[in-house]
Amino acid sequence: MASPHYKVREDWLALSQEEILVPGQPIFDAHHHMWDRPEGRYRSEELMADVGAGHDVRASLYVQCRTGYRLDGPYELRPVGEVETVLNWTRGYEHFPVGMVAMADLQLGDRVRPVLEALIHAGEGRVKGIRNTTAWHADPAVRSNPTPPPDGLLRTDAFRDGARAVAAQGLSLDIWAYQTQLDEVRALAEDVPDLTVIVNHCGGPLGVGPHDRNAPENFHAWRDSLAAVAAFPNTRIKIGGFGLGVFGWRYADAPMPPLSVALANDWRPWVDTCLDLFGPDRAMFESNFPVDKGQVSYRILWNAFKRLAAQLNETEQDALFWRSAARTYGIDQNIFHP
Repeated sequence: MASPHYKVREDWLALSQEEILVPGQPIFDAHHHMWDRPEGRYRSEELMADVGAGHDVRASLYVQCRTGYRLDGPYELRPVGEVETVLNWTRGYEHFPVGMVAMADLQLGDRVRPVLEALIHAGEGRVKGIRNTTAWHADPAVRSNPTPPPDGLLRTDAFRDGARAVAAQGLSLDIWAYQTQLDEVRALAEDVPDLTVIVNHCGGPLGVGPHDRNAPENFHAWRDSLAAVAAFPNTRIKIGGFGLGVFGWRYADAPMPPLSVALANDWRPWVDTCLDLFGPDRAMFESNFPVDKGQVSYRILWNAFKRLAAQLNETEQDALFWRSAARTYGIDQNIFHP
């Protein structure tokens, strides 16, 4: 299927420019992808052009997106090719990425253990976690993946067994799920208390299909479901993903790209809710590039996050911008000190 993401248009993004806010704030970009696809390329050169745009980005975390799978060999081991490919692309770029979230099919249950071992070996110390494709919705208008998964993967006994194997290896589990699936995420966090569960993209608040982003009942349904997840101490939240089409904003349709003041005003209710529920010590900002780059530039995105964090003290800001992510993924914190 065609990509559901907005096309990246560098000439359009260049129409809006801003000075860097708080240029001395260290940043760990806790979620980005890399790929080389017919619809566009985003490899080390493109990533480094973005992280070098003015903010003090010290390191990044790569998250699986079906890049560079092996073309042969045992099917369950083909995702190891993604780790191999990304490492090959990024030789010579220290800390970009400093860690990786890889793919291992947790429907294998306990049989996923040798796959995890192969990923860890291939990653040369950088594989920190696992993510599967799990975001599902009955309405075809709600789609954030070129190949949507079937319903119910998070609910299976096999997935639970696979998640226990992830925890036993000392890895974390990233989960991209829509607001309608958060009860499944809560149940997983409860059933596998030794597993660190990292909820991606604010827990998937929806603004398309049957979901009206501006309807109070839709916002409350997301908030209440996310609160149930946040009640478990083994959960974390990534704040970002607002450029995803399923969130419902259509900045890409405007003649000019958005500025950070407008973005901060638009996103504040969701960001403030995530912070209220998880606190800065269990929350982290993410770029979700190049997915979100179809709607906002890297420079302006991080300016918006800095505006949203401005009311916090220095310790809380550091938690959001780098410390929480570094702790969660076991990254050397010395990277982020002067």
